[in-house]
Amino acid sequence: MTLQRVLSYIRRAVDDYHMIEPGDKIAVGISGGKDSLTLLHGLHGLMRFYPKPFKIHAVTVDLGFDNLNLDKMKELCNQLNVPYTIVKTDIAHIIFHERKESNPCSLCAKMRKGALNEAIKAAGCNKVAYAHHKDDVVETMLMSLIYEGRFHTFSPVTYLDRMGLTVIRPLMYMNEADVIGFVNKMELPVIKSPCPVDGYTKRAYIKELLKTLNQENPGVKERMFTAICNGNMEGWCNNGKQ
Repeated sequence: MTLQRVLSYIRRAVDDYHMIEPGDKIAVGISGGKDSLTLLHGLHGLMRFYPKPFKIHAVTVDLGFDNLNLDKMKELCNQLNVPYTIVKTDIAHIIFHERKESNPCSLCAKMRKGALNEAIKAAGCNKVAYAHHKDDVVETMLMSLIYEGRFHTFSPVTYLDRMGLTVIRPLMYMNEADVIGFVNKMELPVIKSPCPVDGYTKRAYIKELLKTLNQENPGVKERMFTAICNGNMEGWCNNGKQ
């Protein structure tokens, strides 16, 4: 998976859903995982030739795990000449030691997004790019069906009224396998998640379920994604084309 191929996926999503306008300053949330590093490289590459000029600013929310080393993230952002902000928090201590949450993911996500959004506004950004790819879109829909009884997933573009921020998801057309291929080809400095419940969540279960479904019924993931695109959900409009 080449950078050119990644850029073609991102350009298609950005154009289909009008994700970028001239003068945008876009925060890129980077955790050190494969998805966010791919997004950072992709938007950095797009920035060089996209007809609507924009800037990017990388942001990491440090949850406070002792075993997290962000030196390679700093080095990467320096190489790309991308401004980088690290937000120090005590989220891990609050969740795992003070509150001792048995199901920590929801609260962690809420607190992490709160810290991220504050940093984004402080950096003068009007948009934030999340690194959700096609598998994430379909997995979220399956989670909603199984656990909530409704056909729903996140939108390609979401406006956060309270924060005055727009969330965009430029990797939405990329398969997770493509992301893995790009990271391996570029030898990007992926950081393993320091969270003790990583891999033991409902989403991890759904990921394995989708993998099994797709192995037993080749093409089912693509058909599910097509159903989402054509399902008349808010924010989804036939692949962005009116």
